Amino acid sequence: MGLSDLPIQGEILVVDDTPALLALLSELLTGAGYTVRQAPNGELALWTVRKRPPDVILLDVRMPGMDGLEVCRRLKEDPATATIPVIFLSALNEAINKVQGFALGAVDYITKPWQSEEVLARVRTHIALARVHKALEEERATLEERVRQRTAELEDAISSLHRSARETARMQDAIIVAMASMAETRSNETGAHILRTQNYVRLLAERLSTHPAYKAFLTPQTIELLYKTAPLHDIGKVGIPDHILLKPGKLTPDEFEIMKTHPELGSHIIAATEKLLDQSNTFLTLASEIARYHHERWDGSGYPCGLVGEAIPISARLMAIADVYDAIISRRVYKLPMQHEDAIAILTAGSGSHFDPQMIEIFLQISDDFQKIALTWSDHLIPSSF
Repeated sequence: MGLSDLPIQGEILVVDDTPALLALLSELLTGAGYTVRQAPNGELALWTVRKRPPDVILLDVRMPGMDGLEVCRRLKEDPATATIPVIFLSALNEAINKVQGFALGAVDYITKPWQSEEVLARVRTHIALARVHKALEEERATLEERVRQRTAELEDAISSLHRSARETARMQDAIIVAMASMAETRSNETGAHILRTQNYVRLLAERLSTHPAYKAFLTPQTIELLYKTAPLHDIGKVGIPDHILLKPGKLTPDEFEIMKTHPELGSHIIAATEKLLDQSNTFLTLASEIARYHHERWDGSGYPCGLVGEAIPISARLMAIADVYDAIISRRVYKLPMQHEDAIAILTAGSGSHFDPQMIEIFLQISDDFQKIALTWSDHLIPSSF
């Protein structure tokens, strides 16, 4: 659901010591469909908010007694009111006041004299954003509960395993199958996508293992772990609402912002598994890196952290190339597949901006082998439940 689709109804608290401004704002907001409450001073505003929290607070900065900055500070210190969007209203226009307001947690600042359209637009925007944030938090809580339930089902089997190399590998495989299948049941991608991408990652890692920049990291043991953990790169999509994840068309900007939360959701799932196991290991570390950072870009324009260059883990840089290549050549509900040559051109163009340029250089040397993997594990040869 985009911001423009959200209902405008909501409750606004207007705080101002000038009765005429209170009346004007109340008339404007009531006419736009909002429920409006008024407070002529800071003390009454705090009492009103704690009695029944509004959706947005329009708060005058300069008031006798407790000013707006102090009111905002107290609201943000209280967990029960900290998430309510505060928009400052003030005749002051000095930069220091805006800096103070934003530092205290305000979301916006409207300078008097204000325009009606501006007030309505900003109120609507911040109500909508607050509702999206609340929906995401609820979805995150649901996801965490789902993860607890799934991992609980594996707990008895996992706890019985000894820490021998063979049994550790069995534990890793069980986690991968359980978690990857959990994501796949909700995604529009096939099991073949998982098989292809993990084989791309292993192929590229093996060729890079003799390169001086990667030799120390890409040992045979690490390459095998990368192969095993690659299927978990999109585990976070289990937490994305169906109407976005399965949408047969281009996402709106607001839907894409929600989709962009899946790397962090994925890392939370893996962290929950690590906590259940009560131990850290390279397998889970690599899985978390791949899930969290595979949408980062070499030039820092990626998400969710905006990492730049070598700050992006090698595991995630490998996964980025594998994932993008496969996305380009694969059919999706929202696009037709492109040719291998198109993928080569797109990845080459992204060298040094989207992708690690040294990795792209090696990728170009073995791109024919990527195509062989794609043909070997093509969608029509692999059942979706693989």
